[in-house]
Amino acid sequence: MPVTYLKTAPGLPPEGAADIKDTVQIMLARLRAGGEEAARDYARRLDGWQQEVVVPEASLARAHRALPVTLVEDIAYAHANIRAFAEAQRGSVQEFEVELRPGLRAGQRLIPVDCAGCYVPGGRYAHIASALMTVTTARAAGVAQVVAATPPGPEGIPPAVLHALHLAGARRVLALGGVQGIAALAFGLFGGPAADILAGPGNAYVAEAKRQLFGPVGIDMVAGPTDVMILADASADPQRVAADLVAQAEHGATSPCWLVTTHRPLAEAVLALVPLLAEALPEPNRAAARAAWAQMGEVMLAASPEEMADLADRYAPEHLHVMAADPGWWRGRLRAYGSLFLGAETTVAFGDKAAGPNHVLPTGGAARHTGGLSVLKFLKCVTWQQAAPAALPELARASAAISRAEGMEGHARSAEARLVPPPHLRACG
Repeated sequence: MPVTYLKTAPGLPPEGAADIKDTVQIMLARLRAGGEEAARDYARRLDGWQQEVVVPEASLARAHRALPVTLVEDIAYAHANIRAFAEAQRGSVQEFEVELRPGLRAGQRLIPVDCAGCYVPGGRYAHIASALMTVTTARAAGVAQVVAATPPGPEGIPPAVLHALHLAGARRVLALGGVQGIAALAFGLFGGPAADILAGPGNAYVAEAKRQLFGPVGIDMVAGPTDVMILADASADPQRVAADLVAQAEHGATSPCWLVTTHRPLAEAVLALVPLLAEALPEPNRAAARAAWAQMGEVMLAASPEEMADLADRYAPEHLHVMAADPGWWRGRLRAYGSLFLGAETTVAFGDKAAGPNHVLPTGGAARHTGGLSVLKFLKCVTWQQAAPAALPELARASAAISRAEGMEGHARSAEARLVPPPHLRACG
């Protein structure tokens, strides 16, 4: 049977993607030509920041002094989990060497990029966890140089973000946000090395800047608004389901929040609870959650677990939370998500902040073809090969034959030049 929509999402008006693209293109051209002075000018005009761009190392090292001891301990707890997960991830990928045939050897090497540029968003919230997720993962991959950029507020970068960056392993931090921050990382402005890869979430302008710079510079992904889907059956607690939807809605009006359930009473209870929980938040969180639920919230009634799973695979959510019986079945069945959260005791907030797996994840359905930020994004998986005399007769013959079938005589002769005498010259003997 078709899925029944108990609440549909009217969505938001188009954001003016063409205008964003043009604006970013102009800004990047000016930043490429004007360098540091152009970046400072944008910082003055867009962020109201007129102080030094490079955060002194001493300020990084002592940022923890401005924080409660309990917060320092909690950041250390999250960092330890994130680092342990990233290091285990790195250990799961191995270099290898194999003899394909006698005399023909090939292998794989894993080489960290030289420099990672990590962007930490600012704005309404202080994104401590994003600082940990990006920098810690790059360092666990073996990246020697990690440069971070984050927008300053009126009083500068929040001390908790500075401390998180320092703890995670960033030794150069730029007080720059938006396109100018991304450009400074990519172009190596303010005395730092040019980044080989850009990582980290941001607004539509940051995402577009990464998209336009991609090619000479790598990127983790082009991320859009964050989203969540909850799959729940009759065993789920409506209060927890509603709280988890409101938590994601807190990101703002562009954040989709989807509930799929086989149990109509649960759906109706959640529909009643979400507005109440959103109204109980302080401002500006209240307005953000209210707008997201009104514009982007959906509640769907499915006939079976299989129908729920099929819908999840089609939506390919960034965060997919299962509050239903038999979590092992769901873990094996679901195929398209950024990160999976299993069981009522789990919540997306754990993954966003402190559990360990990365929270920089694919959005907008991109989970159909990619996963989230990992140590693999900071590693080049390269191959090598070496041929010895024992491999040459068959290897050269096959390579030359395929080359000639393709019409590439030069390739054929290059292969045969490894034989003595080369077959194409024997007639000239």
